[in-house]
Amino acid sequence: MQTTKKISKRETEVLLLIAQEFSSREIAERLFVSTQTVISHRKNLKRKLLVKNSAGLVREGYARGFLQL
Repeated sequence: MQTTKKISKRETEVLLLIAQEFSSREIAERLFVSTQTVISHRKNLKRKLLVKNSAGLVREGYARGFLQL
């Protein structure tokens, strides 16, 4: 069962960069935050979207409309 959980504006930004194949370090540099902050956003996204990895994040991001082609 798919639950609808809201993701923050920053989590959406991180998700978009993950979909563009940036590493946590690269995302941190682009968003002017620490790598640990990006790792925390990734963990929160995986928990909210009920996935295990980055591929799942991208798949669910598109499926739920957080990302668009």
